[in-house]
Amino acid sequence: MSLPLPHTLVARTVEVPDVGDLLGRLPSPELGQALSWVRRGDGLVGIGEVARFETHGESRFTDADAAWAEMVAGAVVRDSVGLPGTGPVCFGSFAFSRRSSTGGVLIVPEIVIGRRDGVSWVTTMSTGALPPSGDAADLLPEIAPVRPQSQVRFSDGALAAAEWQDSVREVIEVIRSGAVGKVVMARDVIAELDGEPDARRVLGRLAETYETCWTFAVDGMIGATPELLVRRERGLLSSRVLAGTIRRTGDDASDLARAGALARSSKDLEEHEFAVDSLTASLGPFVASTSAPETPSVLHLPNVMHLATDVTAVLDSEHAGMSSLAVAAALHPTAAVCGTPTLAAADVISAHERMDRSRYAAPVGWMGSDGDGEWGIALRSAAVTGPRALRLFAGCGIVAASDPAAELAESEAKLAPMRSALR
Repeated sequence: MSLPLPHTLVARTVEVPDVGDLLGRLPSPELGQALSWVRRGDGLVGIGEVARFETHGESRFTDADAAWAEMVAGAVVRDSVGLPGTGPVCFGSFAFSRRSSTGGVLIVPEIVIGRRDGVSWVTTMSTGALPPSGDAADLLPEIAPVRPQSQVRFSDGALAAAEWQDSVREVIEVIRSGAVGKVVMARDVIAELDGEPDARRVLGRLAETYETCWTFAVDGMIGATPELLVRRERGLLSSRVLAGTIRRTGDDASDLARAGALARSSKDLEEHEFAVDSLTASLGPFVASTSAPETPSVLHLPNVMHLATDVTAVLDSEHAGMSSLAVAAALHPTAAVCGTPTLAAADVISAHERMDRSRYAAPVGWMGSDGDGEWGIALRSAAVTGPRALRLFAGCGIVAASDPAAELAESEAKLAPMRSALR
């Protein structure tokens, strides 16, 4: 932990007139400082930092969960709104692997601006003192001017495209040997800009273009994920599983035909079934009931189409107090981002991916003082690695019928959101 644990957290939430564009309310252009979780114009943005809990290794989730629980246990809360996301809130991002040096982090902001179902609010948080009184809108900091647009150059990350395809071929052979059923292979691309990017522009473009996704920013991990790992709201759990992907052409008639082909593809249906079965099996020990449709739907995004299944579950009485972060930790990593069986697939990734995923494909989101919250999987994402540099990520589910060239094309389609947002 880089800051001492405060003795008392004091939070005050008040309703305010409509706040407009949430991401436009971020006062600083710095991508590394931005805190956001926004979908269809609703969500949360954070400003400043009251506390930060940094964790590492196997216990990165449980240590963060315990630190937050301790902090809010004696919190003084004045919440006149009473909606999910009001009161004390933290934002979090975690490493995919316990071996990664990036570990995990929970950030408690000084100010949270939120909106849900037409209601806007501002939460102020402090330690050891009553929050400021008066008009909450007057507490918001001045917004810095938007930086000029920068030019961007992209280059290979850990592996060149041809080398990555060779690794995929090796993994296909491992799968065909029967050692594993599916392995998700990720690759990275480096982005270098000639000027410092502006958080409002980059995140705003993601939110506008991918409005059905969750646009997130936590501790320099940014993106627009289509995959909700878990939402916990009053004991009800919700999750969206995505696995099986096809690139869009931009022609409506052609894309409709491709959507139909995706829905009938034995390769993609097999990959999707692995992912759904993995999720429901991981939920099994904690829930009283689970519900999921028998067949997936097709989720249409501007760049790709996915097979999608929305799963709901109810926590059982023994685990009713399990926080959203604890559930996310129990689900991670899913077959959609690792493979099946999970431990064997993780070993194959370690042997053949030849890079540290950092916080890519791991839980990112927010949590309230009651443990409710939303955690996505950090997909369609990038890590800020310097004032003018980012590391972009994409991954593809590999099964026995996979074709390396097709998987490379799919990874390029999944890189498109971040490439476009930076251009």
